[in-house]
Amino acid sequence: MSAPEERGALPSRPSSLYACALRVQQAEPEGPWSRADAAPPVPRLVPSNRASRDFTRTRDEVARLLGPLLVAPDAVEAAEEAHRRLAAMDPPVRHRTLRLLVAGLLVENEERARAPARVLVRTGVSYPAVCTGIALLSELGEPEDVPYLRTLGVLRTLVRPVVHALDALDRPAAAVLDLRNPNGAPELQPLLAALDSGDRAAVRERVVALSGDVSPEVVRRVAEASRLADLLTGADDLPLAERGELVAQAGRLLFRMTTLRDYRPEILSYPDAPRVYEELARYAGLLPATPDHHALLLSAVQELRTGPVILHDWGPGRREAAQSQLTAVLSRPEWQAVADQEGDGPGARRRFAWMRRTRARALRSPCAPPAPLRIEVHHRDPDDPATVEARILVDGRPLVPDYFGRGPANAPEELLGTGLLRATDEPHEVQLAEAYCTEGCCGALYVTVRRDGDQVVWSGWRCPVPPAGKRELPELRFDAAAYDTEVARAESDDGRAWPARRTARLIVAGLRGRPDLLTRWNVRLGWTGTAFRDPDETVISLRYDSEDGSPRQLLWSIPDDGAPPQDRAAAALARLAAEDPRTYGR
Repeated sequence: MSAPEERGALPSRPSSLYACALRVQQAEPEGPWSRADAAPPVPRLVPSNRASRDFTRTRDEVARLLGPLLVAPDAVEAAEEAHRRLAAMDPPVRHRTLRLLVAGLLVENEERARAPARVLVRTGVSYPAVCTGIALLSELGEPEDVPYLRTLGVLRTLVRPVVHALDALDRPAAAVLDLRNPNGAPELQPLLAALDSGDRAAVRERVVALSGDVSPEVVRRVAEASRLADLLTGADDLPLAERGELVAQAGRLLFRMTTLRDYRPEILSYPDAPRVYEELARYAGLLPATPDHHALLLSAVQELRTGPVILHDWGPGRREAAQSQLTAVLSRPEWQAVADQEGDGPGARRRFAWMRRTRARALRSPCAPPAPLRIEVHHRDPDDPATVEARILVDGRPLVPDYFGRGPANAPEELLGTGLLRATDEPHEVQLAEAYCTEGCCGALYVTVRRDGDQVVWSGWRCPVPPAGKRELPELRFDAAAYDTEVARAESDDGRAWPARRTARLIVAGLRGRPDLLTRWNVRLGWTGTAFRDPDETVISLRYDSEDGSPRQLLWSIPDDGAPPQDRAAAALARLAAEDPRTYGR
């Protein structure tokens, strides 16, 4: 269905981008219009010879140029002037920058500012002008603006701006447009066809059939486009088998959205996450007790206890209720029996061992009141390998995604195995997290820890850019006795580790007691842990300086030979006493 006819047009001009989009939208597939020839050419933004714009200076310039126009009484005249002023900016401002700048504009009268934005969207002829209107509507838009934005979204050059605006106004529409990306996965085409048809049964079937190898962002968009929460709410009328398939798939989609292999978990960008977790918990008892279902429900409990999903606006008691329902299901004898299996092959044995370790931790005290400080080691289902995190919760909220949001928390070996979180009279800085890429690229999160009488203080935060809504990270104060107790508990908790990781911990402890084992070879300890692709293999990072003085690193891999961790660690320390580790790979 086409959007309403445009109105409030500017004086005579070349064809507007909206008019071109209408022609694309209304054309037959074999008609004369195509994405290539329907729209006026959009100038390619090439780097200017002038120095790059300073963001603050550009923000002030945009505020000066557009601010007065947002309170002008004549919307058409204001939009005309906006065209002229935006065209005169040199170098031109890209959409993403425009969106950030417009979002920061002070709007005194929303109704008056909305009017020129609509004129720009519906009759604008230049890319910067239309993008400015779209950005304004992402802040000020109403349901009547959605059809116009969806129509503009058929023009490839406007897809990203339109998706950003629709995310604020109509997330399912934004998700559908995003999934239509020409470079999108072919397996999404049946789902898109079902969404176009409006057949909810067909949509449900296509969601259930979605493969598990699509990206977390695509998974989130599928959940939004299909209105997954509504599909689950209406599942009571389905046959039991179909209901179970939908519930299990919902669990898999949530699991994919919580992956740690990215800067920011997609679950934080999914507003319906609380509803879907609640529906998963409501129907969990209908699922057969299988290893895959056990892992899904256990992973959901982990996230509800310590994960980024806590940061959503749950409302009183809802998250705790969902967690209790899932815990009750996993506590049934038939589900306990699943975790007691040994499994065939290294991968299966590793996964069942993870289930047993995680059950023992995640199912205890499911609804304890939030403590001022809690440190929980998080190990994800081995079927989806990821880093092991030392998750820090302050008053029940996960600190790293709340304060940083560019990567997971650091590993327990870095935060707990080193004693860095211990508070002393001498202030010291601790890195709590590093960006998913590297610190040199997108930074890291640091805090200074110090003891102040009967309190421990976390202050002096260093973070490249605080997350949205946090202009300044606050000073945190903890009761010193309770703080020391929690850090000591977390450091001594050996139940979180599997044999290869316990081997690494024992090696580090041995080196701490005998530093000469490394200094005799002019070698320093780097990091310790397990291999990403083979968690049963212990890895020790050792650093040294080459003959020309340049820093070097060697990774010493200690395979699983079936011996107990203490024996493997003792053998590694004995080898260090006898052989230069720099010769191990020769």
